[in-house]
Amino acid sequence: MILEHALLQVVVGQEAAFEAALVEAKPLIEASPGFRGIEVRRGCEAPGLYLLIVQWDTIADHRDGFRKSDRYQQWRSLLHPFYDPMPTVAYFGDVL
Repeated sequence: MILEHALLQVVVGQEAAFEAALVEAKPLIEASPGFRGIEVRRGCEAPGLYLLIVQWDTIADHRDGFRKSDRYQQWRSLLHPFYDPMPTVAYFGDVL
């Protein structure tokens, strides 16, 4: 299993709208082959900061599957307008 990790910096003051859009966007990613789970957590000390963790079977399930799908285009249109700056995605493998 692979963990996709991203720190999402949402424009301050747009947190409630982002969270509403996230509820709408979640079924798009959940329908993806290789998807195993998603967590989004609010930061405790920084307004607008969220931690995204998505579990995938493989990196290709995210990059070649979800990101090249029509569902991703919808995900992007729902969520990307809230980010400043755009998040950097990183992948993590087995627990040591």
